[in-house]
Amino acid sequence: MKLKKVAATLLASVMVLSMAACGTGSDKGGDGKGGAAQLSKDDKITLSMWCIATESDSNRNSYELAIDEMKKEYPNITLNWEAFENQSYKTKIKAAVAADELPDIFFTWSCAFLGDFVKSGKVYCLDEAYKSYASELPEVMMGNSTYDGKHYGVPLTMNIVGLFANMDLLKEAGYNEIPGTYDDFIKCCDALKAKGIMPFGCAGSETWCVTEYLESVIEKSIGADALNDIFLGRATWNNPDVASAVDTFQKMVNDGYFDPNGISLTNDEVKANFMKGQYAFYMNGTWNCADFAGDANFFPKVKVAEFPVINADKAKLGQLIGGPSDTLAVAASSKNAAAAATYTFELGKRICHYGYLDGCGLPAWTPYGDTSKVNGLTQAVAEICNKANGYVLFGDTAMNADEANTYLDYVAQVYGCKVDGAGFIKGLSKDIR
Repeated sequence: MKLKKVAATLLASVMVLSMAACGTGSDKGGDGKGGAAQLSKDDKITLSMWCIATESDSNRNSYELAIDEMKKEYPNITLNWEAFENQSYKTKIKAAVAADELPDIFFTWSCAFLGDFVKSGKVYCLDEAYKSYASELPEVMMGNSTYDGKHYGVPLTMNIVGLFANMDLLKEAGYNEIPGTYDDFIKCCDALKAKGIMPFGCAGSETWCVTEYLESVIEKSIGADALNDIFLGRATWNNPDVASAVDTFQKMVNDGYFDPNGISLTNDEVKANFMKGQYAFYMNGTWNCADFAGDANFFPKVKVAEFPVINADKAKLGQLIGGPSDTLAVAASSKNAAAAATYTFELGKRICHYGYLDGCGLPAWTPYGDTSKVNGLTQAVAEICNKANGYVLFGDTAMNADEANTYLDYVAQVYGCKVDGAGFIKGLSKDIR
């Protein structure tokens, strides 16, 4: 099928472009010789799992369908699973690692986020289990969860930051398409304001949502390579072009392009407001395609694009924020670690499958079955990724935990207009590098 070919082609290029530097780290998380356990249908096993697929999360349906399928296939295996809100989960999982209280299987973001856990010796090596799935899950897709050549995570779907637009509102301001240049984009925002339409909403109470905007502005100002170098510790934050980009974002805030009430709203509230027509634009992960496609009244109104280039001397279209990040891992402390590893691959494959059909992201696994009904918005994201020439993984995932927390604190100060571009780079270059 055409969609299978498109997905396979773009994902191969995604990984080649973005994963050169994430898969490194000290190996203390197992000896790489963990046995692959065939899942018996006789032995009774109970496994526990934590994830972020809450009732309001776009991925909830794919988890439920995958888990139900696993129950039917392996009725002797009981999976007790809990879902937690995104922001609080980051704190919870780090505390669990520190206290050695991880569940058997846990959701994690890849790259440095998972890498910190691997360094602490708390993650089970999946090398042996992976051998049975290598034909379905290409090695190139494992790069973000590979450390010193060993595999520690099962990738699910991949996503980018999308610029979503309510085209009914844009048409009121005289626009039939999402503006493709930054100058036209700013004119569009001014035209929207003149019509009494708020251009953006952003959840200030969840700082990761602010990064979806700020990182896109920085990337389209300094280029993907430069931002990657900063996130991965190969360059300093003390970069005047970063300061200029931060000031550009803050000017959008000060010019009234963002709902001032957003500073205290959650992402669920902001997304709901966007779908109710309170904002013209919403920048967030393309996993939202599932929820948008599931709303028969809203879906015909929404389109997706990438954020326009601000500085064409250093950035270009096709440079995107995102990549494969959502991952399942197995605790080294699990009493059934080998069986949990095989179970995780089987579960991950199914979550990926149903998530792709729902439009929660592009597949890390080779697509199977009938994919002809994948929604048009997700197909549009696939076309954007097909033209990509550079990816930068989400900053709070690419950096280690301590640096990410410091970074997010400064991002919150930028959105609250408590620090400008100069203060942003000065503070981060002092507190990080």
